[in-house]
Amino acid sequence: MSGRILVIDDESQITRVLRTALMAQGYNVRTANDPEEGLQVYREWAPDLVITDLMMPGMTGVEVCRAIRARGSTPVLVLSVRDHERSKVEALDAGADDYVTKPFNIQELLARVRAHLRRAPERVEHTIEAGDFVLDGPAHSITVQGRAIHLTPKEFDLLLHLARNAGKVMTHRALLTSVWGAQSAHQPEYLRVFVGQLRKKLEAETGKQYIQTEPWVGYRFVAEGWTGEDA
Repeated sequence: MSGRILVIDDESQITRVLRTALMAQGYNVRTANDPEEGLQVYREWAPDLVITDLMMPGMTGVEVCRAIRARGSTPVLVLSVRDHERSKVEALDAGADDYVTKPFNIQELLARVRAHLRRAPERVEHTIEAGDFVLDGPAHSITVQGRAIHLTPKEFDLLLHLARNAGKVMTHRALLTSVWGAQSAHQPEYLRVFVGQLRKKLEAETGKQYIQTEPWVGYRFVAEGWTGEDA
């Protein structure tokens, strides 16, 4: 394993456990027990992944997510004792890529870390051209009608999977498993948030809709887009 991981949590026991477990897997790990200190480390060290607690004194994990998203697209995994959907959606809306509830299974957490640190070239080694879209897998970039669109890592992964299956109905479970891993197969709120984010970014640039909802089933990607109301 390789990769730099920053852990931000005001509970010293949590940071110690995560540091030990992650370093045992070969990761380079730094920890911070204060969110402002953590953001300073983030700015100076440029980690490949940030793991942050949700509830911390002074600054919440949601604010940490927003601060990171204001500077870049580093994957963010949020830890929290809160297991209700509202907290998850709030964190995802703020820019988190994943959400793990405390107490967590360390093996499940490590699986999520591996999923977030996989590089795009390992998933797709070529350029995909579909309708209005050009997705460059190795460069992790996308253009729509010739215009570059900035996406977070998970937004890119989701759109990439939809584009590779353009025209097909992709079930919720298939999308969640492919983009977030089998451990997230029962997290439909992930799709609601990330599909909503994609739609806003893509429609703002083109005025066209590309992701069609198939009620109770999943989503269909239409690479040429359409201008009617979403189904």
